[in-house]
Amino acid sequence: MIVRKVQDWDGAYSNGVNIAGGDRWPEAWVAPAAAYRKELSAAGRAQLDIAYDGGERNRLDLFLPAGAPKGLVVFVHGGYWMALDKSFWSYLARGAVESGYAVTMPSYTLAPQARITDITAEIGKAIEKAAELVSGDIRLTGHSAGGHLVTRMISTTSPLSDGVRRRIVNTVSLSGVHDLRPIMKTGMNDTLKIDQAEALAESPALLPPMDGARLVCWVGGGERSEFIRQSELLANIWTGLGAATGFYAEPDRHHFNVIDGLADAAHPLTRTLLEG
Repeated sequence: MIVRKVQDWDGAYSNGVNIAGGDRWPEAWVAPAAAYRKELSAAGRAQLDIAYDGGERNRLDLFLPAGAPKGLVVFVHGGYWMALDKSFWSYLARGAVESGYAVTMPSYTLAPQARITDITAEIGKAIEKAAELVSGDIRLTGHSAGGHLVTRMISTTSPLSDGVRRRIVNTVSLSGVHDLRPIMKTGMNDTLKIDQAEALAESPALLPPMDGARLVCWVGGGERSEFIRQSELLANIWTGLGAATGFYAEPDRHHFNVIDGLADAAHPLTRTLLEG
């Protein structure tokens, strides 16, 4: 029998220091993201900084395919709810856009200016706004904290309207944090200020999925064990609650490059997201 106990919660959720060359990120995302925005803008297929609410960071970018969109893909960024914005990830829209889908990427207010509960509400408003702009089915994906936020959108306490919920056909959480209680044990909580009540209300793993939820939890095979456990956890629990779920650990991927498949229309990650 193997008995396991986490001794260092900060280490369990620290990525850069545990990845060879991890200090290259997030800077490594900046140039390809800027180049993709420039490319789509030159083609008249990028609508940038669309307001979805009144906050300074309540803006989204929308990238459009060459023809009428088949539907809408939403990508929500990570950064532990405390860092980064939509500008780092634009190039990840390429796979879905080249497959004929519109892709939106929102920014949101960061902690400590907002609690996770507030961020959840903002992402709901961003998706509602994008859903007004693009018709058809909706597919959600998000990375790390973004994986938490997109799975919150398909829980029974989602802030989304019934009409938008009915349009969501698939969700892929990439290295998502689905149970917030361990984060309370890290130094990050000095900024996030998650308490027990918020952890219970905002952890997808502690909430039922909405009717008809379809979820794939995708993680890098070389990630910290806590991210693998968090992904297995939600897929396992929601299967028992009636959702259609899947779990996949992509070999030779870590926390910072597990997202790269979204930039390739032929990659299994993009194909998985566009199923359903």
